[in-house]
Amino acid sequence: MDKRKKEKDIRPGWDEYFLEIARLVSKRSTCLRRKVGALVVKDRRILATGYNGTPSGIKHCSEVGCLREKLKVPSGERHELCRGLHAEQNVLLQASLHGVSLKGSSIYVTNQPCIICTKMIINAGIREVVMSDHYPDPMALDFLREAKIKVRKVK
Repeated sequence: MDKRKKEKDIRPGWDEYFLEIARLVSKRSTCLRRKVGALVVKDRRILATGYNGTPSGIKHCSEVGCLREKLKVPSGERHELCRGLHAEQNVLLQASLHGVSLKGSSIYVTNQPCIICTKMIINAGIREVVMSDHYPDPMALDFLREAKIKVRKVK
């Protein structure tokens, strides 16, 4: 059998598939510091997607600049100074806007959620977080463990 055909026929696993979609979603981000994508999945079906960026109708950071960058705020701190919403917040809001329950679902995200997003994930009824990269927020991981939400890091 032709090696190219054999390689072409290799299908990605579900985690690889959904994380690759999250990476694609992140490309819509308007954040100047970090591009993050998220999607919520239940029964191998995508329920909603989200990326980090400013709320609808608000100027993008690429237009007005980043206050956190200007003030040299370290990653993981002073979220209230950011014009944008996190990808996890946007995916939860999109589901809510369209009347989609996330109870019992999994969230795939390109970076570990922060503590603010973690609290929202817990209360949305999401049962699993699958992420590909780190984020400097150990409290968020503690909360996920305490809430008995499964956490997996997948490359």
